[in-house]
Amino acid sequence: MNNLLKYKGIHPGIVLKRELKKRSIKQRPFAIAIGEHPQTLNAITNGKRSLNTPLALKIEKKLGLEEGALAILQTYYDIVREKEKLQSKTPNLSLLKESLFWDTNINQIDWQKQRKAVINRIFERGNETEKKEIIRFYGKQIVDNVLRSVVRKPYTVSTE
Repeated sequence: MNNLLKYKGIHPGIVLKRELKKRSIKQRPFAIAIGEHPQTLNAITNGKRSLNTPLALKIEKKLGLEEGALAILQTYYDIVREKEKLQSKTPNLSLLKESLFWDTNINQIDWQKQRKAVINRIFERGNETEKKEIIRFYGKQIVDNVLRSVVRKPYTVSTE
């Protein structure tokens, strides 16, 4: 198990493919030996399909691996993917001062729909770290486009 934990975050199919190659076992005969369709095993070993627990148990038993090792690798892989999804939905909030968004709850901002307002506010009132984080999150091209599209009316004084 400790040996497999060094693969934490890697798709278990990739690890399985490597293990089969190391043992000089061909995928098709192995799939048939465990009562699985060769196409299913191929999709798993190429990282295109998740490894379910019943199949993980069959593979582990046949290869003499510790019970649950591949299932745990699948869980770690799923956790990494989920974290990536969450990180891509919001910038690193620890780098942004909440006071910049005094008029709203920073945790309820729709970062995609309100990106023009967010970019403008950060570049008007934010520090360099905050600006760099917004550029990292949205990308330099989007930030530049938003900043270029800002049209401000000049201040006028009423003469009436």
